[in-house]
Amino acid sequence: MKNQKLELTWISKDKCPKLESRILLEDAEKSYHTQVRSENDLFDNRLIFGDNLLALRALEQEFAGKVKCIYIDPPYNTGNAFEHYDNGLEHSIWLGLVRDHLEIIKRLLADDGLLWITIDDNEAHYLKVLCDEVFGRGNFVANAIWQKKFSPQNDAKWLSDNHDYVLVYANNKEIWRPNLLERSELSDGRYSNPDNDPRGVWASSDMSVRTYSEATDYPITTPSGKIVNPAESRCWFVSKDKFDELVKDNRIWFGKTGNNVPSLKKFLTEVKEGMISLIIWLHEEVGCNQDAKKEVKQFNSKDVFDTPKPEKLLQRILHLATNPGDLVLDSFAGSGTTGAVAHKMGRRWIMVELGEHCHTHIIPRLKKVIDGTDQGGISKAVNWQGGGGFRYYRLAPTLIVNDKWGNPIINPEYNPEMLAEALAKLEGFTYQPSETLWWQHGFSSERDFIYVTTQTLSVEQLQVLSDEVGDNRTLLVCCAAWRGITIAQAAERFENLSLKKIPKMVLARCEWGHDDYSLNIANLPMSEEESASSEINFPTQIKAKTGKSAVKNQGVLFEEDGNE
Repeated sequence: MKNQKLELTWISKDKCPKLESRILLEDAEKSYHTQVRSENDLFDNRLIFGDNLLALRALEQEFAGKVKCIYIDPPYNTGNAFEHYDNGLEHSIWLGLVRDHLEIIKRLLADDGLLWITIDDNEAHYLKVLCDEVFGRGNFVANAIWQKKFSPQNDAKWLSDNHDYVLVYANNKEIWRPNLLERSELSDGRYSNPDNDPRGVWASSDMSVRTYSEATDYPITTPSGKIVNPAESRCWFVSKDKFDELVKDNRIWFGKTGNNVPSLKKFLTEVKEGMISLIIWLHEEVGCNQDAKKEVKQFNSKDVFDTPKPEKLLQRILHLATNPGDLVLDSFAGSGTTGAVAHKMGRRWIMVELGEHCHTHIIPRLKKVIDGTDQGGISKAVNWQGGGGFRYYRLAPTLIVNDKWGNPIINPEYNPEMLAEALAKLEGFTYQPSETLWWQHGFSSERDFIYVTTQTLSVEQLQVLSDEVGDNRTLLVCCAAWRGITIAQAAERFENLSLKKIPKMVLARCEWGHDDYSLNIANLPMSEEESASSEINFPTQIKAKTGKSAVKNQGVLFEEDGNE
């Protein structure tokens, strides 16, 4: 039983989505930067509009292992949104979608990175076991309690709920240590000086520890003559010789009568660097729901966001988990609290949001932060004066769609540059077109490159490519087709080239055309009976748009010339 691994089981647990790794398209009109720049400003922050899960997948290639702190506030499975489901199906759907997010999140985290999740009682304990399964039980750090309300609800049917949980998991608990909290008047208030020690005020701390050692298990005689021993299965934390030195230095307190169990005196002057965080977070320290509502009203008073989190709560999380310049990610951005707080604290950030409040709440909020006109939340505490900026992205549409005859084709919305970037990403290449080499659209190493074209290539064209690539480099050629040579003949003749057909090379890779994996009841997966029977779930039809499409006549993509 000791080494047995416990796992949650739910309906369709083994069915994981084959996510499309989409590219991101910047909309410069929605990006925003300060007019007055300073040396420490951070500008390459990212706000991404699109499905949360697809956006995480889109970020994975570039940011795997680089994110220091991920905070998510997923939709709570309260049961209200799932009234049309029964037999626990809503619970299974929720767990499956959260599991899919967690698996990508783990890959995005740095080795010393941390995940923080706010959740309530409905799913907290199942989520804990699910996180144990994904991150490993040994990487569980804490389950903090956040006091989100401070007065009882008179309409509560049973007991009045006034807290949420903050689950904390490390990617590798052995190498992560939290930053210390700044000392407060409240924490310093427990220090006093009952024996008028000239070194100043002090607080007593327990001298015993749980790690047992015979060398530190000895009796102590108090000044009153009483003999005391450490509690059963515990011992003192110092040897007898060290204890005698501490007594001579007046570092041991036996109480005013000299009859108490000894304790160690810790002087305030010696602990000024900070203190360890407790895991009960009161509203006076980290804010509450009312504080959060007041904060979001400052940038949108007409449509107040339903479930914002207070800036002081995110400040506590980011202070414990990060340092200035570290990268923070929130894939359920909501009203944008994470990005606003990270910006004010000098952290780099990425936020993802699918809802329209990305435009009605987050962008107006971030603009005020950047302009320095947002003086609510933690602004005064960190002396925020404005600066920096962010870049706005949207997820590209699906790469593969069906034409009116039901054939899979390259989405007409893709221009040649978008197509090259998309295929480079799907093949594991970094998209970086060369300014001098027309055939070099990206690279996977210093000697391995990719070239994307919608042409059907002749043997003569392949020969030109092979000659230009040379002997010390290799090139993946993604094209509509090739003629005059078989794939086996090409491999033998052009050793530095690998050939793949568009779009056949990627048809089985992903769930094309699936745009929404969100935890929204309106977008939940259909039952097996309702879902499409085809293995690749494309939209049934799309009308080609006029403009700069990657391919004018896509019929050539499906030539059956036998040259495979």
